[in-house]
Amino acid sequence: MLVAVAALVLLALLGLPLFVVLGAGSLLGVWASELDPAVLIIEVNRLASSPNLVAIPLFTLAGTVLAAGGAPRRMIKLFNAALGWMPGGIAIVTLTSCAFFTAFSGASGITILALGGLLYPILVEGNYTERFSLGLVTASGSLGLLFPPSLALLLYGIVAQVNIQTLFLAGVVPGMILLSMEAAYSAFVGRGCCPPGQLRFSLRELGAAAREGIWDILLPVGIIVGIFGGYLTITEAAACTAAYVLVVELLVTRTLRFDHRLFLIVKEAAVLVGSILIILSMAMGLTNLLIDAQVPMRILAVLEASIDTHLEFLLLLNLFLLVVGAMMDIFSAIVVVVPLILPLASRFGVDPVHLGIIFLANLEIGYCTPPVGINLFISSQRLHKPILTCFRASVPFLLIMVLWLILITYVPFVSLWWREWSW
Repeated sequence: MLVAVAALVLLALLGLPLFVVLGAGSLLGVWASELDPAVLIIEVNRLASSPNLVAIPLFTLAGTVLAAGGAPRRMIKLFNAALGWMPGGIAIVTLTSCAFFTAFSGASGITILALGGLLYPILVEGNYTERFSLGLVTASGSLGLLFPPSLALLLYGIVAQVNIQTLFLAGVVPGMILLSMEAAYSAFVGRGCCPPGQLRFSLRELGAAAREGIWDILLPVGIIVGIFGGYLTITEAAACTAAYVLVVELLVTRTLRFDHRLFLIVKEAAVLVGSILIILSMAMGLTNLLIDAQVPMRILAVLEASIDTHLEFLLLLNLFLLVVGAMMDIFSAIVVVVPLILPLASRFGVDPVHLGIIFLANLEIGYCTPPVGINLFISSQRLHKPILTCFRASVPFLLIMVLWLILITYVPFVSLWWREWSW
């Protein structure tokens, strides 16, 4: 048994796909426990019966269609007309555009690929240093992870069995605080920089950009009103979002057509969704075995022997999650780690909604942290810079994010504000 586990770990380090590692680990666990392998299928069936599961492919499809249909260019034009004239305006445009787009695309990598190549040259032309511009684009890729309808929030809600609408509410204020902190820093750095091609606010340019991007503006408004107004469930909102995006890009703006390119876009979304769902299904079976073996309870016993307070647990939790974020991608971390830390967090009095915001905030930082920070790799490839250079450029933004993490960790009201106005 030990030899098999060691071999599996070695193969994982050599690049064996994560779903294979999880599936093989589950089978080894079943074999060691002398159980029927059918118990693993029960977990897959429970996952498949989740009413919110269908929202994942629908929101993913909407994000890939937006990326291919010209939404990034329209958003940059609109935010530039609205904010580009301000001190540090182009940097704020970058932050706002990336946050908006990541919320819908669900992945920072897509944001950097879609927007990074457009925004980086604009920043440099606006007299920002190459280092600041590189760090801004790299760090901004994950800004929208806490804004609805973030795929990361949706997946956490399914795994942790937490109401997704409350998660969407909980992420708004922390997300806005981080956006404001980085915008303030960018405005300070860019106070002497001159916006390229636009020295003053132009109502005419703003109106033209708004007319072109009106359909993109209405999308988040519709989602927020539909979900929080009680008119749509999460699944219905996802279906409406996908249908709306397809209608806009195919029939209104006509940036896409019913041709081979649309097929490739749908294929790209299907591959992304498939990778998430197969990892999720394998992880659920393994997690159930670990819980049956009382692994979380044994970890809890060790922690209780060395940790006395709620604050100490939160500190240790953040240190652990920062390491997880630096070693695993966000979707794998959610499905593998969340079920294990939920009982521990509950024992120390951490609200599962607050835990979700802390969890995703740590992984958001991990996007820009070696050795597996996906933002670093994608930014390096997209902007043709060494990975170490991208990391060094991102350090000021990482420091801001660490301060933000401390705030949202030790001031639960930032995430749980909505309870004060619950209806």
